[in-house]
Amino acid sequence: MSATSGINMELLRSSDNAEGSLKSMQPFIDLMMKYECALMEIETKLKVLNTEFALQHNRNPFESIKSRLKQPISIIDKMKKKGLPLTVENIEENLTDIAGIRVICSFPEDIYILADLLTDQDDINVVCVKDYIRNPKPNGYRSLHLIVEIPIFLSKEKKYMKVEVQFRTIAMDFWASLDHKLKYKKDNLKHPEIIAQELKKCADMSTAMDYKMQEIRHMLE
Repeated sequence: MSATSGINMELLRSSDNAEGSLKSMQPFIDLMMKYECALMEIETKLKVLNTEFALQHNRNPFESIKSRLKQPISIIDKMKKKGLPLTVENIEENLTDIAGIRVICSFPEDIYILADLLTDQDDINVVCVKDYIRNPKPNGYRSLHLIVEIPIFLSKEKKYMKVEVQFRTIAMDFWASLDHKLKYKKDNLKHPEIIAQELKKCADMSTAMDYKMQEIRHMLE
């Protein structure tokens, strides 16, 4: 994914005051390029850790990595909700999820092992940790969210950029994906609380399966 490929310039130009507020497109394009570089740095670190872990333990701690840059229209909407002027400086200072990576692990304990290995590296600064695995959201959502700062090395500067890293098991990701797809349908129901209760039950069942599979793995080892 390139920084510019994820930027729909027409969306920016057509949004209220977007072009005037940013003054020119180049600073925004430069900022998104820096976020893309930060994604590459984090992804490389995770792949190195995965390779080393596989060699030492004869298994991989994660199944897949997905990265994304937030779309310009989403950035604009989020800045409007915060009531902040749409400037490159405000975007960088106030949004922490422009660059995001989702790491899908096989077992819950691998999430914490991998997160610790990543954040223990001396060039990573941990800005925020939200543990929705040990403290799930009321709807049953589970995931470990980290906001980290990582340095990128450009031709004329070294700059720390924020990246959101989400760790989930396969079951957690499956549930969250389906819940997201059903979100708008739930909003149109007469009794959405019934569907919410059923989804919460599904989340609890998938969590029980996660830990049962982890227990079986321990038995096999």
